[in-house]
Amino acid sequence: MGEGADACYAQRTMPATEQNAPDRSSPVSLAGATTALVLLTALNFVNYIDRYILPGVQEQIKHEFSISDAQIGRLTLWFMVAYMATSPVTGWLGDRFPRKPMIVLAALFWSGINFFTASVHSYDSLNLRHAALGVGEASFGIFAPSLLADFYPPAQRNRVLTIFNIAIPVGAALGYLIGGSVGQRYGWRSSFVVSAVPGVLIALMISVWMKEPARGGLRESGARSGKGTVRSLLRNPAYLCSIGGYAAVTFSLGGISWWMPSFLQRVSGRSQSSAAFLMGAITVVTGLSGTVLGGALAQRWSRRTPKALYLLPAIGAALAVPPALLCFFGPKSLTLVGLALAIFLIFLGTGPVNAATVNAVRPEIRATALAGQLFLIHALGDAISPTVIGVISDRSDLAIGLASTLVALLVGSAIFFLGSRYAPPLRDRAETSTESPSFAG
Repeated sequence: MGEGADACYAQRTMPATEQNAPDRSSPVSLAGATTALVLLTALNFVNYIDRYILPGVQEQIKHEFSISDAQIGRLTLWFMVAYMATSPVTGWLGDRFPRKPMIVLAALFWSGINFFTASVHSYDSLNLRHAALGVGEASFGIFAPSLLADFYPPAQRNRVLTIFNIAIPVGAALGYLIGGSVGQRYGWRSSFVVSAVPGVLIALMISVWMKEPARGGLRESGARSGKGTVRSLLRNPAYLCSIGGYAAVTFSLGGISWWMPSFLQRVSGRSQSSAAFLMGAITVVTGLSGTVLGGALAQRWSRRTPKALYLLPAIGAALAVPPALLCFFGPKSLTLVGLALAIFLIFLGTGPVNAATVNAVRPEIRATALAGQLFLIHALGDAISPTVIGVISDRSDLAIGLASTLVALLVGSAIFFLGSRYAPPLRDRAETSTESPSFAG
């Protein structure tokens, strides 16, 4: 880690045992923090179910609307355009207003959009529907991690955000399964309607049972995000490397997640429900085990060095390349083996990289920092990778299009390794510091 980054954090004077204790000045109890973690993780499940229904039914959509692979890929593009356009606004709101009511409104909004899908009967309407979904999901994706970071101290955030991000593989798997099975039996529109109900129920539970935590650091310093917020983030190498590496890995994982159900149908000759079931089963088992194991390894490793939050995602991304090549170009008998191993290795870094992001910035600008993260990882990641793969597929072969994602894995690994140099300490860091790590030194 660079000396310049170290110098920007003041040492706490309290004993180490008190540093990791819950903030006694906060009105929220441990039970309240646990309630928030459970409810927000449950809503994150629904978030990813909604997002991954579409890949499970995209072959039906392609047939109904007579569209190309590039057009299928652009459905994600418009979702991400809306997602990215919303994130700066929601980041600004999240640093200034209570996040709980905005989370509830976001969940109710995207659930309503899913109900609206039953009336979609054209490709343009589907694009509009998918873009609207991005608005609601972007709001939740910024508010929830920021809120959780205010419930827990730095040394616990890797564990907490690992639990929160378990929803990614499990929710994605359920999205594939709901899309493939319900879509094949009742039509693809029904899949989206089914997913709307749990979002409404969890939103109502959050409105009743979850508390809004005191915003970290503001009680002591009175600091507020100001005009220098963006400048401080752009001069923060730990933050930039965490989101740069995450963007590259998101390009790869987003492209693979979007196109593998079609790959299994076209190359392996499987039915829509079979491809969705296999993709869902592989994602939930390997994604879940990778997320849990990665979080546990990072938690143990980070006791010795904060670089662990960057090194583990770097190692996982690099090691995922060989099995991914085996999946795309190897014997058909090894396609699923290569896919499972690659997804497992990619997901090792899910919890650590999110913890690295929130630990790299001051508490009063976390929502803005997370908005910047969401904007960049999607703008440079899964907003474009499905379209890139679709264009390559239309001109040559789907396997070659999928192979383009492996370059991104290697780039992401290199950026994470660079970021480990600037990793801020997880302890003895004054969260009320008005400085951020810089490239100086």
